[in-house]
Amino acid sequence: MFIDLLQSPYFSVFLIVALGFMLGRVKVMGLSLDVSAVIFIALAFGHWGVSIPKALGNFGLVLFIFTIGIQAGPGFFDSFRSKGKTLILITILIVASACLTGLGLKYAFGIDTPSLVGLIAGALTSTPGLAVAIDSTQSPLASIAYGIAYPFGVIGVILFVKLLPKLLRVDLEQEAHRLEKERRGQFPELKTCLFRVTNETVIGKTLAQLNIRAMTGAVISRLKRGEDIVIPKAHTELKQGDCIQAVGSEDALASLALMLGEREEGELPLENTQAIGSLLLTKKDMINKQLGDLNFQRNFGCTVTRIRRSGIDLSPSPDLALKFGDKLMVVGEKEGIQAVARLLGNDAKQLSDTDFFPIAMGIVLGVLFGKLNLSFGSGFSFSPGLTGGVLMMALFLSAIGKTGPILWSMSGPANQLLRQLGLLLFLAEVGTSAGANLVSTFRESGFLLFGVGALITLVPMLIAALVGRYVFKISLLDMLGTITGGMTSTPGLAAVDSMTDSNIPGVAYATVYPIAMVFLILFIQFIAAMVV
Repeated sequence: MFIDLLQSPYFSVFLIVALGFMLGRVKVMGLSLDVSAVIFIALAFGHWGVSIPKALGNFGLVLFIFTIGIQAGPGFFDSFRSKGKTLILITILIVASACLTGLGLKYAFGIDTPSLVGLIAGALTSTPGLAVAIDSTQSPLASIAYGIAYPFGVIGVILFVKLLPKLLRVDLEQEAHRLEKERRGQFPELKTCLFRVTNETVIGKTLAQLNIRAMTGAVISRLKRGEDIVIPKAHTELKQGDCIQAVGSEDALASLALMLGEREEGELPLENTQAIGSLLLTKKDMINKQLGDLNFQRNFGCTVTRIRRSGIDLSPSPDLALKFGDKLMVVGEKEGIQAVARLLGNDAKQLSDTDFFPIAMGIVLGVLFGKLNLSFGSGFSFSPGLTGGVLMMALFLSAIGKTGPILWSMSGPANQLLRQLGLLLFLAEVGTSAGANLVSTFRESGFLLFGVGALITLVPMLIAALVGRYVFKISLLDMLGTITGGMTSTPGLAAVDSMTDSNIPGVAYATVYPIAMVFLILFIQFIAAMVV
C-alpha cells in the first residue's frame, strides 16, 4: 500500500517536504540545511524510483521566481544603479572562470567538446545552457554530461552558500542589520523643532513667497500667534514673534533657522478642532501621483509632515511619487484629515488582501516573454527561457507598480507563502529527477566527469567569494545573491533565502541572473564552435 502511495505525486511531494523539514532542523556544528534539506530527501526518493511530474516542478518554479521578482523589483533598479557594475563584473567572472576551468580540465583529461559544454551547463544548472549545448554540438554526449554534473551543481551551490558565512565568520543577522542601518542612513532622520520668527527680512511675507519647502527642505506644520495655534496656509503671513513648528532633517532645520530666526525645543499642542492623522495609501488611483500635484494644503487645509515607506521616513517633497502602502503623517483640521483619508483610501484590510489576477496575468506574460527568440545574426540567438522570462517580467511589472486598475504588488505574507510553496514543489521535482540517474550515471561514465563537473561548480564560487570579499569588498548578503545568480542556481537562492529575512540576496540575484544566463549561452556557443 505504501509503495502504491509513493507513486502518487501529491503524496510523495508532501512526504518529501515533511521529511525535508525534519532533516532541515537537525544542526551539526551549528549548521543546518533548513528548507534546502528537501532536495536531499528528494534525491533519495528519486533514486528509489519516486518521480514528480515536471509540470509540477515548473509550476513551483514560476511561482518562486515570480514572487522573488515582485519583491525585488522596487529595489532592483536602485541596486543596479548603485552596485550593478560591481555585481555584473563578478557575474562575468563566475561564468568565465567556469568555462576556463572546464577548458583546462578538458585538455588535462582528454574530454570531448560535447561532454565539456554539457558539463558546464550542468555545473551551472542551466537548462537554457543545455539546450544551446545540444543545439550547438548535435550530440547526445552533452545531455549525458549535463546529467552527471547537474546533481552536484545543485547540491554544491547549496552547501557552499551554507558554509560560506561560517568560513568567513560573518553573522548574517548582524550583516543584514548593518546594511539596513546604512540604507536608512541614505535617508536623513526627520526631527520636529520650534522656531521663533525674528528675522526682519521674512516678516510680512507669505509662506508661498518664502517657498520654505523648496528653499530648505523643511515642512511647516503649525503656527502659534499669541494664544492661537493654526495650521498655516500658503497665504499665511509671518509676523514678529510667531512661533513655528517644522519637520525636516537636521540640515533642513538648520537652514530654516537661518531663514526665520531663533531655534527652540518642544512641540506645539493641537487645538480641539485639529488632529494628526496617520493615513495609508491604498486607493489604486493615487499610486504614482506626485505629492505636489495633490496639493493637500490648498485643497484640504492639511500638511503632510512625513511619509513612511518600508520602515523609512521620507521627506514629503512635491516631486515624491506615492506608492501603495505609504503611510502619510498629516496635520490639519479634523474634517480636512477625514477628506484626505477618503482620497487616499486608508484601508488597512487592502494591504493584506491578495488579488490573484495580477499574479496569474504576470506569470502568463512572463512565460510568453520567455518563449521569445531574439536573433542577433551570425547564427546567434537568445531566448530568456522560463525562469528568465518570468523573472524579468516580474521585475518590470513590480517597478511599474500599476497599470490602469491592475496593481502589480503583493502583501508580504502572501508573497512569502506563495514563494515557499513554489520553492518546495520545485525542489521536490528537481531532486527526484536528478536522483533517478544519480547512480547509473556514475556506473556508465565513472567518477571522472563527475569530478570535473564538481570543480567547474566550486572554482567559480571560490574565485567570486575571494574577489567579492577582498577586492570589491561587497557585503556577504550581496555576494551570496550574486554567487547564486551567477551560477543560475535557484535552489542556491532558496538556501540563502532560508538563512536570512533580508531581501538583499534576492535583489542581487535578480540583478545578475539575466546577465549570467546570456553570457553562459554566449560562452557555450563559442566553445562548441571554436574548440576541437
